[in-house]
Amino acid sequence: MKRLILTAAVFFAVAACKTNPFTGKSTLNFYPNSQIFPMAFAQYDQFLNENKVITGTSEAEMITRVGQRIATAAERWLDANGYPGYLKDYKWEYNLVNDETVNAWCMPGGKIVFYTGILPIAESETGIAVVMGHEVAHALADHGAQRMSAGMVQQIGAVAGNVAIKDPEKRNMFNQAYGLGSTVGVMLPFSRSHETEADRIGLQIMAIAGYNPDEAAHLWRRMKAKAGGQAPPEFLSTHPSNDTRINNLTAWAPAAKQEAAKFGVTSFK
Repeated sequence: MKRLILTAAVFFAVAACKTNPFTGKSTLNFYPNSQIFPMAFAQYDQFLNENKVITGTSEAEMITRVGQRIATAAERWLDANGYPGYLKDYKWEYNLVNDETVNAWCMPGGKIVFYTGILPIAESETGIAVVMGHEVAHALADHGAQRMSAGMVQQIGAVAGNVAIKDPEKRNMFNQAYGLGSTVGVMLPFSRSHETEADRIGLQIMAIAGYNPDEAAHLWRRMKAKAGGQAPPEFLSTHPSNDTRINNLTAWAPAAKQEAAKFGVTSFK
């Protein structure tokens, strides 16, 4: 049984790799778009039915306008870099939801929600583009499917340990150590790496869409002020610290402008 589980884990790890077009790296992904997109679309529709969607306002129209520009920029980059048709199964949709939570998200396949609570921190259309670029980048890089795949591998490791260890006391010790170690040592860094990757990809896409990437660091300074220092240590968080993000975004902004220039974009909103 132990050998079967380990063999299955190795098989999945080798067989289920997909290249991230923005980094060129192979990623662990057990879930093809044909499987994960319909699930995401159904969950999105359910969410909209259960929440108050705002339509017809200038803010709602801005969310759609920015989203369309970001999606177009992403497609331009992908087409130019050897990935034509990468977005063919995406069904973009942009909605503003009445909720004071400071958040926004993009589901696999391009289904996007902005909460009204994030608008005061975004402050402007360019601030919206910072958030939109980041959230869209998560979808483009298949981060959702990768997290699900990593969770499956984590579960396989737990099952393998429990099968191999016969002594109940030692099995209990293993479960405690494995749970903490795999979370703090693997899953949380994995999540933080996704956030960092989405920051960088999003910065590039927003610049190609004509939005000033310098605004990204300013937005995260406002996020930091909003948090008021109430954040866990970075190593215990799913996200990089605000200071880490500010420093990264400041350092990456010039390269994002250079990338935009390849597409004839040299002035920004």
